[in-house]
Amino acid sequence: MSYYHDSKMEHIFEVLKQPKTLEEIQLSESFVNDLILKIITSYGTVKTSTLFDITYIHWDILERCLSKLEKEGLCAPVSGSFLFSSVQYSISKKGREKNRGISEENPYIGVAPVSYDNYEEIMEAQLKGRYPIEIPPEVIESTFKDVVGVEYAKESLIESCIIGKGIFIYGPPGTGKTFLTGKMSDLLPPIIIPKFVEFGGKVIQIYDQDFHKMCPEQPEDTRWVKIHAPFVLTGAELNLNKLETNYDPNKGVYETSPIIKANGGILLIDDLGRQRDDHELILNRLIVPMENKRDVVYVRGIPVIVHSNFIPAFSTNLDISIMDEAHLRRAPLHIFLKNPDIIELAQVFKMNLDYLKERYDENIFERFMKVYIKCIDGGEGLKPTFAHARDVAQICQAVRINRGKDIIDIEVLEGALERHVLIVLQRMKINIAQITRKTRSFRVKTAQIEQAQKALTEFGASKITNEAEALILDMDDNITPVQLVEYLHKWDIMVDRIDLIAESDKELRSTILEIHENLDLH
Repeated sequence: MSYYHDSKMEHIFEVLKQPKTLEEIQLSESFVNDLILKIITSYGTVKTSTLFDITYIHWDILERCLSKLEKEGLCAPVSGSFLFSSVQYSISKKGREKNRGISEENPYIGVAPVSYDNYEEIMEAQLKGRYPIEIPPEVIESTFKDVVGVEYAKESLIESCIIGKGIFIYGPPGTGKTFLTGKMSDLLPPIIIPKFVEFGGKVIQIYDQDFHKMCPEQPEDTRWVKIHAPFVLTGAELNLNKLETNYDPNKGVYETSPIIKANGGILLIDDLGRQRDDHELILNRLIVPMENKRDVVYVRGIPVIVHSNFIPAFSTNLDISIMDEAHLRRAPLHIFLKNPDIIELAQVFKMNLDYLKERYDENIFERFMKVYIKCIDGGEGLKPTFAHARDVAQICQAVRINRGKDIIDIEVLEGALERHVLIVLQRMKINIAQITRKTRSFRVKTAQIEQAQKALTEFGASKITNEAEALILDMDDNITPVQLVEYLHKWDIMVDRIDLIAESDKELRSTILEIHENLDLH
């Protein structure tokens, strides 16, 4: 499909023919000679074919450089036929002595890097005018083929990728935030990146096989790699140091940060607000690369500009106010993911069983849905999440195998439900958020007190008390005032005001609760 290999990509492939001379490779002769000498020294004796396999340097350049090293008495051919690819070179004593100084200065051994100027030229040719993108319908269909519902979320993800603007996705745990955001890179076209870049005799690593997945077709110059648009995920483990490019003295390379690895794709900061470093500091560190599409790498204290043309994505279970206006401007699109519809939840449960290649009794889906149907309608009234659908399917497989059954039936499903910790805790009316104090207190002012109390109880509020045309209540800490207003409006309940209650207000609230308890006793 031309979307994955358009005319611009074809032109870049034409440019990236394998260089056959030192002038074409755009690296200094001394850098190439030193790289070859380090490899010969590490092996003692090595075939030229091995040198080619390691460096991806053309035979003509290898022959020229080896000839010079031989004339300087640094190495010598020791065996082989008239075919240059079969010749073996051995390091000399003089070569070992010279290599000692070279390796101390720059221990890098591996693929020949591309020059910084060459890197800048190719990246600029690809990234200039990258947005807006016209995403073919078949790409969209393929990307979301295993996503159930959430049409509003899909539209926002597509639009984010079309214009290359950041997106903020938030909502309760288990609603599929990370799963959905991970689909974004599949909507973007591929990009060509160098494996390594040389600057001032030092090597900067760009390619990371953990995040960069190779496309089937590759350029002739194998120092470059065509990859699918990257999806770089960082979470609670992220800190400020990991957002910098750090030198690895063992490899002799500057290992680039997630900011640079995400170039051409998506950088997701997952679980925003759960990082060890202050999330404000992390967001501030990202402002310049988000705004300028470039970041700075310091090589021996010298600033080097590198490309960071990524789409930023942020996800959190916390409130949208975790990001201030300056940060939200860099991620102007947003998605609030709600707890899923029960029928959609059952569909995802079935999809996960199918993915696991499990056979099942069709009656299990009605039983599964009953777990989440409201109590007044004959169900258990548990809070539905897509994470439950995935986890219960996997636990069903374990229970079936453990019990020696051929299919997943209602008995197996019941066993799985009894083993899922969050389902068990909900059945026991144990609120994890309250136990860990991950709750927020709200004051909801409304003239429809009785209706609001009933509605908010259904919504999961706890410790509801009355206070002069207002309700004071606790909710999970991922619930926002906006969500409360939206929910109450669905019940045709008009809200005058909603306030978050501070710690001092909580003391007042405790007093009110105590008064009410005393009144109840009398």
